[in-house]
Amino acid sequence: MKYSEKISNKLNELLVKNYDAEKGYLNAIDNIDNDRLKMFFKRRASERSEFAKELRTEILRYGEIPENSGSFKGAAHRNWMSLKSMFSSNNEEAILEEAIRGEEASLEIYNEILEDRNLPPTIDSLLTKQKNSHSGLY
Repeated sequence: MKYSEKISNKLNELLVKNYDAEKGYLNAIDNIDNDRLKMFFKRRASERSEFAKELRTEILRYGEIPENSGSFKGAAHRNWMSLKSMFSSNNEEAILEEAIRGEEASLEIYNEILEDRNLPPTIDSLLTKQKNSHSGLY
């Protein structure tokens, strides 16, 4: 496998995670009443959309094809969040817990990819910036 392919595969994994996160946050907005949480989730969804654009640009720069949508696992997670919120007495708390779980899973992927000490500096810098913004949820 070519180096550009290897990097693009890793970036595509993050791209899909960001698509999933954006959709998850938008889904959460529809399942809560708290205006402050809605605004928070809107900001997070917008941030994930921006991350996805940045990752797509990097993938294209390496001459590879970016993924176009989220994962089956991400869709299942969003459906679980919706189902859980329907039966939960504290809807907002349950949704926030699921959002945190999703962020933790995303952080694991960022950390795994950033362990590669051979990443080009531009990608290392981009991924570090994106990873560091994840801590805003906890």
